[in-house]
Amino acid sequence: MSVGMEASFITDLHSHLVPGVDDGAPTVDDALEGVGRMVEREVGAIVTTPHLSGLLTHRPRELELRLGEVEEAFDTVSKAIRDRYPELSFLQGHEVMLDCPDPDLSDPRLRLGNSNVVLVEWPRLQIPPETPRVIEAISETGVQVLIAHVERYGGYGLRMALVEEWRQSGALFQCNYGAICGRYGSEARSRMVRLLEKGWVDCLATDFHGRPHLRLYMECARRTFEELHAEEAWRLLTRTNPARIVRGERPVPVPPIESEPGLLERVLSLFRS
Repeated sequence: MSVGMEASFITDLHSHLVPGVDDGAPTVDDALEGVGRMVEREVGAIVTTPHLSGLLTHRPRELELRLGEVEEAFDTVSKAIRDRYPELSFLQGHEVMLDCPDPDLSDPRLRLGNSNVVLVEWPRLQIPPETPRVIEAISETGVQVLIAHVERYGGYGLRMALVEEWRQSGALFQCNYGAICGRYGSEARSRMVRLLEKGWVDCLATDFHGRPHLRLYMECARRTFEELHAEEAWRLLTRTNPARIVRGERPVPVPPIESEPGLLERVLSLFRS
């Protein structure tokens, strides 16, 4: 199945399905169980993204050991997934923690699939100083920054001016399906709502950690968008844009989700349980 067929399936750019290398799937069987649930929900392409410290990019020997460990585990799970789900496109990237201001992201193994895009996160869900400058510096190297779960970071509250600076510095934004359903609390949900209202979200992803007791939240998120009559935004955020991003193409601008005062909160209240 080609990732270019973005209209026919969902592409997921953020998950932790390489067994035994981070806090994601512990075993191949756990990864297969999670992939099966994703396939049932119309996911046809996955770029799984193990955690990686940006500091390692300045420690070549440690970086090579880490990447080798991940590649070995990825090869094992990838073969199992191909055998069970031959139509699924299963690729690798990383979720790079920007725990240093000047990571070297030139190694193509750090990027999503075969693209120029790197999924990044701020350390410990907090925002260090000078983050727009860090994004600018990375962008100047030809790497496209995609900020993971942008709605979850503390330290900026409702200061959307800082988020706007990230976009002006060249960053794309990914939000988690679960956030719109209250998975991470009311503050994260409110931040995601404001981002959607401004049209600043470029794609949605599961951030799924490959364990049987964890929910994907995809149905809840889809129902929320349907209640808001935002089906076009849903299509762009789940199918069109993630596929474009993994090909290194610019995402299509997502129309702001507009609603009458209070409607969005009333819709969200239906799914909080």
